[in-house]
Amino acid sequence: MKYRKPKRFDNNLIVIGAGSAGLIASLIAATVRAKVTLIERARMGGDCLNTGCVPSKTLIRSAKVAHYLKTSQRYGLRDVAGTVDFGAVMQRVRDAIATIAPNDSVERYTSLGVECVAGNARIVDPWTVEVDGKRMTARNIVIATGAAPFVPPIPGVDRVDALTSDDVWNLTELPRRFVVMGAGPIGCELAQSFQRLGSQVTLIDMADRVLPKEDADVSALVADVLRGEGVDVLVGHKAVRFESDTEKRLVAEVNGRTIAIPFDRVLVAVGRRAHTKSLGLEELGIGLNRDGTVVVDEYMRTSVRNILACGDVAGPYQFTHMASHQAWYASVNALFGRFRKFKANYSVVPWATYTDPEVARVGLSVEEATAKGVAFEVTRHELAHVDRAIAEGETRGFIKVLTQRGSDRILGATIVAPQAGELIAEYVLAITHGLGLKKLMSTIHIYPTSAEINKFVANDWRRNHAPTGLLKFAQRYHALWR
Repeated sequence: MKYRKPKRFDNNLIVIGAGSAGLIASLIAATVRAKVTLIERARMGGDCLNTGCVPSKTLIRSAKVAHYLKTSQRYGLRDVAGTVDFGAVMQRVRDAIATIAPNDSVERYTSLGVECVAGNARIVDPWTVEVDGKRMTARNIVIATGAAPFVPPIPGVDRVDALTSDDVWNLTELPRRFVVMGAGPIGCELAQSFQRLGSQVTLIDMADRVLPKEDADVSALVADVLRGEGVDVLVGHKAVRFESDTEKRLVAEVNGRTIAIPFDRVLVAVGRRAHTKSLGLEELGIGLNRDGTVVVDEYMRTSVRNILACGDVAGPYQFTHMASHQAWYASVNALFGRFRKFKANYSVVPWATYTDPEVARVGLSVEEATAKGVAFEVTRHELAHVDRAIAEGETRGFIKVLTQRGSDRILGATIVAPQAGELIAEYVLAITHGLGLKKLMSTIHIYPTSAEINKFVANDWRRNHAPTGLLKFAQRYHALWR
């Protein structure tokens, strides 16, 4: 279908969706003095602020404090009293959101030069967006509509009032028996947190281990920690149906037999699907990938070249920091692509899962490197050998670094430790700028800190690659001078 291109445009850029990707894209446009309109149908800040990163990390912190109180005897503290006030915990979550919300507000973005419009957007042609009956035009359009939790069509799911990561924050009472479906990052984080707050949690997944995208030793440690804290971890279990008569039950299948798991509330955390409905993409011939994300090229462009997409709606990574990363490419290519185009760079993508201990990774895992046929070596150092970890009583975890065989070039790093998401930053920097383990080894690290583990693993690598011939010569040299 042919469309008539306007001779003039209302905007240089229209951005649909005010989550992390949309906020950054519109901010970049306003910063370079482009006329930009940002459209949001729900709440400014998107999932990260309202239902994702901010509320979950706030809850995780309260749960960790509750865990410290329960295990205070490990620290030599006796008769420490602590009662979880779940209503107060959830109020703290709301307070954290409210404190951060002004940073993402209509008022702030308006003051920065972004026109903010509330409503449901639909793209009617390559340059025109309709919002609740009103039309506006732009030379370029950026789709940043994010994603939403996916609830699989399991029989009976519509009768058990299932929660997702979108609405679990509306709970006013702590569930006594809480089933969490999905042992990925969201499921593991919330399973551990609710268990620590006082629920009896069952974590169930059809995969054969928790955190299946991580190496098996990482998954095993996290599962062991969860079980040690009382979570009933059921991997290799396929959900068959929900039942609700005198009580609610999840019926699951494992090894050819079925089991029934009674519960009071259930959280479905089995994945997220891109928000693309009602945008008019099909009419424009804009394709979707098998996982529902919008098909984009390396410049973040769709098949309609002046319509771009970024963030969760585009994939392949559903991380806030990657949404912001992609937003730069989408907005700059939209505004200045006629002069120069920039290919989105996914060569160094870090992420973290905020269980306790945390899991953070950048670059290749052992399983990924093996699958790709990469020649590599692994150097590992246990957290139990770090003085700060011993002092704090937090010794479960490790770091392992993959290097190119025969070289100190870093291919990937995985850290399992408290604050692993902070510790991984040194490896993100190193891989990004081509710094090898020798450079990390020669860098001073403060004692005693958890970050010393990064230097220790570099020292381990150096010992494993010691120049034996030179050392034998040095031994003979010193013997002559004794």
